[in-house]
Amino acid sequence: MSKNAKIAAGGVAAGIILLIWLPWWAALLIVLGVPAAAYLTLDSGQRRRLRRVTRKELGR
Repeated sequence: MSKNAKIAAGGVAAGIILLIWLPWWAALLIVLGVPAAAYLTLDSGQRRRLRRVTRKELGR
């Protein structure tokens, strides 16, 4: 299994556990809030590089 597949599987498992332990709105807030907060902690050069790599992977 590739590294990205392991990360995705861990994310799914964490999401299921959150849905069991917390109300759906709290789990949704965590699932959406953590990546958003991580993105906002990047400086402008890192954000630009991340957008460029993401576009390149999409084939644009």
